[in-house]
Parts: sequence; C-alpha cells; structure tokens
Amino acid sequence: KVPLIDNVKYIEKRVLNLDPPAEEVILGDTKRLVVDVFARYQITDPLKYYQVLKTESQAVARLNKFVNSQMRSVLGQVSLDEVLSEDRAGMMNKIKQGTNDEVARMGIVVVDVRIGRADLPSQNSQAVFSRMRSEREREAAEARAEGKEISLKTKATANKEKSVLLSQAQKTSEEIKGQGDKEAIDIYADAYSKDTEFYEFYRTMDAYKNSLTSNTTVVLTPNSDGFLKKF
Repeated sequence: KVPLIDNVKYIEKRVLNLDPPAEEVILGDTKRLVVDVFARYQITDPLKYYQVLKTESQAVARLNKFVNSQMRSVLGQVSLDEVLSEDRAGMMNKIKQGTNDEVARMGIVVVDVRIGRADLPSQNSQAVFSRMRSEREREAAEARAEGKEISLKTKATANKEKSVLLSQAQKTSEEIKGQGDKEAIDIYADAYSKDTEFYEFYRTMDAYKNSLTSNTTVVLTPNSDGFLKKF
C-alpha cells in the first residue's frame, strides 16, 4: 500500500445475514402462500466480490433477487401439503444450490436458506377461518342436538319410572287401606257382638259429637230415635 495513493478495502469474512422481504408465491397446486425466507452467506473470493459487486448493498440486492427467484422456482413445483411436510428441508437445499449457481461468479457462497414464516394471504386466511368457524358451529350444533336427544330420552325414562313408582305406591296404599278397613270392620263387628247396647250408646255419642257443635240447638222428642231413652 502506497501512502496517499493506494486505499485498503476491508471485506467481511464472517458469515453474513440476508433477510429479503416476504413474497407471495403461487405453489404447484395454484394456492397462494406468503413466504418469508432468510439466508446466510459468506464472501469466499474478495477480489471477485469487489470487482462484480463493489458494495455490500449491491451484494444484498443481488442476493435478494436470486434467493426470491429460486424460491419461486422451487415452490412453484410443489403443493401446500409438501411445503408443510418434512420435505421442506429438501426444498431449502434446492433453493440454496440454485442460488449458489447464480452467485458463484461473484465470489459469494450461500451457506444456508430457511423459511422463517409461511402464511396464507389475508383474504385466504379469512376464508379458511370462515370455513373453520362454520365447521366448529356445525359440530357444536350436532353436539347440542345429541345432548337434547339424550336429555329427552332421560326425561322420558324418568317420567316412565315416576309413573310406575306412583302406580305401585298407589296400589300398595290402596291395599294397605283396604287391609286397614277390613281390620277396622272386624274390630267393630267383634266389639258390637260383645255388647250391642254399649255399641249403640257409643255410636250415638259419636254422632252427637260430630253433629252438635257450638251454638247448635237440637230439639228431640222423648220417643226420637236419637234420644238416649235408656240412659
């Protein structure tokens, strides 16, 4: 280097970062996808790099163009399912190799290429979300219908069991009442047969108790059937 005549141009020898803007790509199955890739590159031949590109900004612009071009070429031959599958690593290698073929004369080598993000366009996303929402609403409606059906069956079974239980309880109640009435009649008959006069007296007093309330006046003749002639 001759002082004041020659200049020194410093060129980075470390691995550099390349982050081109996201691009909308048409896949092989005609679906659109917004893809954001990033790459790592290294300057391997400083002289070629300086002769062809001069500045880093020129290198970045050329690399962005080549990476996006290779990305469109490779992804344009595959479907969305393949992009989301394990085959993505092979696609990234194809993009890297194709880009290296383009930049070999520039003294640059691309070390790695990766997809940072792959999303559907906003209008497609809204359509997908609408379909997902409709599907979830359909599933919810089916679940509610099944729940309503189970509820109706459960209520019908419960009402049936209730009716059976009430019927059995009423039957048992009537049987118990009948048995009680029979026993009462037997007791009355037995008591009447032992002392008919006392039984008549008891029944008469019971009739008075049930018919004569407060402020009630009853007029009976001495010969009336309701008058206690013998007592």
